Amino acid sequence: MLFNSIDFIIFFIVIALLYFTIPQKFRWFLLLAGSCYFYMCFIPVYILILGFTIVVDYFAGILLENSSGKNKRIFLIASLIANIGVLAVFKYYNFLNENLTAFLHTFNLTNHIPSLSIILPIGLSFHTFQAMSYTIEVYRGRQKAERNFGIYALYVMFFPQLVAGPIERPQNLIHQFYEKHTFDNYREKE
Repeated sequence: MLFNSIDFIIFFIVIALLYFTIPQKFRWFLLLAGSCYFYMCFIPVYILILGFTIVVDYFAGILLENSSGKNKRIFLIASLIANIGVLAVFKYYNFLNENLTAFLHTFNLTNHIPSLSIILPIGLSFHTFQAMSYTIEVYRGRQKAERNFGIYALYVMFFPQLVAGPIERPQNLIHQFYEKHTFDNYREKE
């Protein structure tokens, strides 16, 4: 589903109407479900990739908040390796493999490492950097670890930011999922 499609307009209207209709305590779940649906419209199985990094970084945030010194640094590095590793496999593996093949060819050697036949998951770079922003902010003590797994997942997956961004710091966005928002009709003052 593209942002400039009729499907997206219908999707957005339905989500917005439901958001302002249902009780506040369920709104974050609606946004998360809508974000999952939006993401799965591309290649549904890729939600598992996103799920992996969300689980890793959710627990990394809690471990970072409860640790200090060397252990804290180790948890941050593990989180960063998981995120960058996923991005590297999907975005750079074939590029690096092709360059290795060309390099080996100059010495009349053959590269036996196969290329991957995969499509780059939509918004993977955004998700990676959004998740890394969270763990880095928790590491620096600027953000408390989010204990609600669903709210954390929504922070990473929030569909209006998926393709265009911006990468948002957790302290600027997470609290908004807890706040009550009302729909105000614009009326010109007389």
